[in-house]
Amino acid sequence: MLKGRVAVVTGSTSGIGLGIARELAKLRADIVLNGFGDASEIEAIRGGIERDHGVRAVYDAADMSKEEAVRGLIAATVEKFGRLDILVNNAGIQFTAPVEEFPAGRWNAILAINLSAAFHGIAAAVPQMKKQCWGRIVNIASAHGLVASTHKAAYVAAKHGLVGLTKVVGLETAGSGVTCNAVCPGWVRTPLVDKQIDDIAAQRGVSRTEAARILLAEKQPSLEFVSPAQLGGTVAFLCSSAADQITGTAISVDGGWTAQ
Repeated sequence: MLKGRVAVVTGSTSGIGLGIARELAKLRADIVLNGFGDASEIEAIRGGIERDHGVRAVYDAADMSKEEAVRGLIAATVEKFGRLDILVNNAGIQFTAPVEEFPAGRWNAILAINLSAAFHGIAAAVPQMKKQCWGRIVNIASAHGLVASTHKAAYVAAKHGLVGLTKVVGLETAGSGVTCNAVCPGWVRTPLVDKQIDDIAAQRGVSRTEAARILLAEKQPSLEFVSPAQLGGTVAFLCSSAADQITGTAISVDGGWTAQ
């Protein structure tokens, strides 16, 4: 379905981003991976995607906290492949604390990576996509882009901002062949969520299995984690012709979290 397309997925060396990159590669899109991690592990991931799916896969270590690096990632992709069809803004970090105790440095870092990086990537990508008369921008927001939780001031603010940015870009690109949508996952079993599970286990003196159940029961009625592959499938759908008229919207993949 996506043969000949080129996809940039930020924060794709693990977790949600890697799941999305693999699903797009299954559909024969060429992939630009981005993120931090051990160099040999990243190379194994990159090589595995090429080998398993018969696509081109490259890695770009651009730091998503820096405007020039984000815009450089887009420019380097167009230079290397001659095009850019799909941009998935997935990179994100998390920190929790009451608002009065929230460190300013953490606030700035979360806003930079979770929100500003998406803005810079989109601003750099849209001209190329408009020139091609086809493009798909998918912002990985969160249930926290639609509702709030305590102790997550920066994350919730950034994800709400990402949903708002999605609406603006959807309007500005309407009719151009470019769409922009947000995907809002609930709990996904990623390293970020594993840390929260560890914290619950330590605070309550329970097993990690019980801590995971507690975490799910508080928010997610399905009592099951969303998988990276499921999110990859949602992104793939947004890249299909069936989604040509879906733009400027937020799609929840959250086991019923935001239905409550």
